[in-house]
Amino acid sequence: MLNRVRSAVAHLVSSGGGPPPRPKSPDLPNATSAPAAAPSEAPRSPSARVGSASAAPRKTVEARASFSRPTFLQLSPGGLRRADDHAGRAVQSPPDTGRRLPWSTGYAEVINAGKSRHNEDQACCEVVYVEGRRSVSGAPREPGQGQGLCFYYWGLFDGHAGGGAAEMASRLLHRHIREQLKDLVEILQDPSPPPLCLPSTPGAPGPSDSSHLVGPQPCWPSQKEVTHESLVVGAIENAFQLMDEQMARERRGHQVEGGCCALVVVYLLGKVYVANAGDSRAIIVRNGEIIPMSQEFTPETERQRLQLLGFLKPELLGGEFTHLEFPRRVQPKELGRKMLYRDQNMTGWAYKKIELEDLRFPLVCGEGKKARVMATIGVTRGLGDHNLRVCSSTLPIKPFLSCFPEVRVYDLTQYEHCPDDVLVLGTDGLWDVTSDCEVAATVDRVLSAYEPNDPSRYTALAQALVLGARGTPRDRGWRLPNNKLGSGDDISVFVIPLGGPGSYS
Repeated sequence: MLNRVRSAVAHLVSSGGGPPPRPKSPDLPNATSAPAAAPSEAPRSPSARVGSASAAPRKTVEARASFSRPTFLQLSPGGLRRADDHAGRAVQSPPDTGRRLPWSTGYAEVINAGKSRHNEDQACCEVVYVEGRRSVSGAPREPGQGQGLCFYYWGLFDGHAGGGAAEMASRLLHRHIREQLKDLVEILQDPSPPPLCLPSTPGAPGPSDSSHLVGPQPCWPSQKEVTHESLVVGAIENAFQLMDEQMARERRGHQVEGGCCALVVVYLLGKVYVANAGDSRAIIVRNGEIIPMSQEFTPETERQRLQLLGFLKPELLGGEFTHLEFPRRVQPKELGRKMLYRDQNMTGWAYKKIELEDLRFPLVCGEGKKARVMATIGVTRGLGDHNLRVCSSTLPIKPFLSCFPEVRVYDLTQYEHCPDDVLVLGTDGLWDVTSDCEVAATVDRVLSAYEPNDPSRYTALAQALVLGARGTPRDRGWRLPNNKLGSGDDISVFVIPLGGPGSYS
């Protein structure tokens, strides 16, 4: 027995005594990028550069590895430290080295003023090639046979309760979109209507003939018209759901903490698809006109959906909440009196007699930026949040949160765009203190100071938007020119030009 103990101790000492290495996430296959336009890879955090610093304590290395910024920023270790400085809040943009983001896209970001330990926003900009999985005839596609599709991709991910979900989504969501588009490569390039069913895979058992089970139905309407555009929308929606499911599977083993809002743009075959799940925002500024391309999803904008779910499934409320909304918290002394309320079917208000159940905390409370679901979270759509619980309770909030985005489509081929027409994407750190009209005014002011063919103009615009929302440091915090408080949140902005020197086909 003593020899066994000695052997075990010797083995433990020789192996360093540390825990076994954490298994890597079973990520999707690497996205294939068009070689001419794909942004170069750079370390996402100092952990990729500290191989020689083997004497550093393990805890220090792990702490650094938990902080990462987008690869296209190409930040050095010193640059990462500046990006993580809450006091200086230096604006970060890709280096002006001649190798620009696709479409000469502008990008800028800044860390929060101390709201969280690190910048929990993440961003991604990729050119992704999609090779079809099968031909329309059903035969597997031979390598190199036919032409695939290429789509341009931009994504902003606003993390909360940790940066793990945002970081994971920035790495993988575009790969899920690519996987969903693989079955559509030939269909999207064929002008004829999409087939009702895809052919079976050769060798797979075919469906049995069940025509005798269904009799003639003359009242059945003709087949619905399905457009190619709606297929792309469906692929993006499915990709969001699959991304959320992957986070649920891996949230324990890979430390996918928190959740994130997701704002994604896909350009494919002449159309721009803007998918939003959360409170980020996208607008197009075209010839001075503002075209909203997203809607924020908050407890106020989705009140009726949340209340309906609480009404249909009261067990989700755990006996702690009521699905009804009142102008303020009901007091015990008001039992039996009539008070204003509204339920899942109402947009207006009415009176009801207060009962004992109405003393519970409302499912949706507060207004504006202080509105909350179950007194906990201020957004109602996004990715992650699988471990989120009501404070001091085991009641999960995830059933009330949706991972499905709203997708809006803009056809670039329908308009003549000039170099000053842009699509602006921003996390809520921008829009909390900046209106659409103020953004449009900044677009006009900044771009008019540059030559139309100067590709750096869009980065300058992104920086101006971030600086304008951040403000300048004063005795009482970060202030705007009107002395109002600037944004203390993380701020991330993409400026995507819709016209000018680039060729988008």
